[in-house]
Amino acid sequence: MKVGLTADQELLVGTTRKFLQASVPGEVLRELRHDPRGYAPGYWRTGAELGWASLLVAEEHGGGSVSGEGLRDLALVAYEFGRHAAPGPLLGGNVVAAALSAALSASGSGATGADPAGGAALERICAGEAVAAWCVSEPAPHDGLGEVTATAAAAGAEWVLSGVKAPVEHGAQADYFLVTARTGDGLTQLLVPAGADGVTVTPLRTLDLTRRFARVDFRDVRLPAAAVVGVPGGASAALERQLAIALVIQTAEMVGAMDRAFELTVAWAADRYSFGRPLASYQALKHRFADLKMWLEVSHALADAAAAAVQGDAEDAAELVSSAKAYIGHHGPELCQDCVQLHGGIGVTFEHDLHLYLRRTVVGSALLGTPREHRLRITSILEARDIARRAAA
Repeated sequence: MKVGLTADQELLVGTTRKFLQASVPGEVLRELRHDPRGYAPGYWRTGAELGWASLLVAEEHGGGSVSGEGLRDLALVAYEFGRHAAPGPLLGGNVVAAALSAALSASGSGATGADPAGGAALERICAGEAVAAWCVSEPAPHDGLGEVTATAAAAGAEWVLSGVKAPVEHGAQADYFLVTARTGDGLTQLLVPAGADGVTVTPLRTLDLTRRFARVDFRDVRLPAAAVVGVPGGASAALERQLAIALVIQTAEMVGAMDRAFELTVAWAADRYSFGRPLASYQALKHRFADLKMWLEVSHALADAAAAAVQGDAEDAAELVSSAKAYIGHHGPELCQDCVQLHGGIGVTFEHDLHLYLRRTVVGSALLGTPREHRLRITSILEARDIARRAAA
C-alpha cells in the first residue's frame, strides 16, 4: 500500500484522501456519533462518483477499476478509510456489488435470473443511490465463522427465507440485503429488498462512532425466483470468494488505522518533553516503538499479500487472508492501545483522535472471524492440503 502504485492509483488515493480530509475530519466524526446513518447526506454518493462503490464491478455492468485490478485498488481506498476512521458502507456495499456483478456475468445477461431486478439494484449501488448490506454473520450461539442457520426453501415459483442475521453493517440504512441461507446441504444467496414483508431491522449499539450495525430478522419472507443470486444450493464457492474480498477490505482498513495511530504517537513522543528531554529519547520507549513498528510493517506486508493473492485467485488465497486477519486482528488493537498509553492522559480524552483508530481496530478484530477462528481455519487448510498431497502420492 506504500510503493509500486501506478499514476492512476496515485490519483485514486490522492482524491480519496483529500475528500476524506475535507469531509470527515476528527471533529466531524465526533459530531456524527449520534447520526443514524453515521455520515452526512450526499457523502456516499460523492464517494461513489470517486469510484468507491464500483471497483469490483465489471465494465459491462457499469463498474471498472483504475488499474485493471479492482480489489487492489479498493484496498488502497480501504487503507485511506482506516487512516481517517471514515464512515460509509465500503465493505458490505462492495461485497454485494461484486457478487451481483459475478452472477450477472455467469448468467450471460444484464440481470440476476430472468428478471432485471438484480441489474437495476447493481446500477443503483454503483451510483451511490442505494446502500447494500451483506448478511452473512449470525447472532450467538451461531456466531462462529462460517455458521449458517438461516434457511431458504423453494415454494412453487417463490422462495421462502427465514432466519436472523447480526451484526449487519449499515443494516438499518440498507435498501438491499444479500442474504446467505441454507438450502438442504448447500447454501443459497438471495437479494432481498429492505421493504419486503417479513423483514424487521433493529439497530444495534457499537463501539465505533460512525459505523452502524443492525440485527435483521427474516420471518417467512417470500421472494420471487429472480431474487436468487447465482445457483440455488450452490453458493458455497461464491461465499468463500466474498469472505476473501471482505477480509482484504477489512485488513487494509485496519492497517490504515494502525498506521495513523502510530504516526500520531511518534509525533507526540518527539514533541513532548519530560525532564528536559523528548519522550522519544528514552531507551525503554525506543524499544517499545521498535516493537510497534515491526507489527505495523508486518501488517502492511500481510494485507498487501492477501490483496494480491485474492486478486490473482492464488491457490493459497484463503490461507493468506486468514493469516492477515489473525495477525492484524491480534496486533492491531494492541498497537493502538499501546499508542493510547504512550500518549498519557491526553490519549484517553474524547477530544483527541486516537480513540477513533482504537475503536476501528477493535471492532474490526471481532468481525468476520476472530484471530483465534482464523488460526484454526489456517490449521484446517494446511491439514486438508497435507491429506490431499498424501492421497496423491
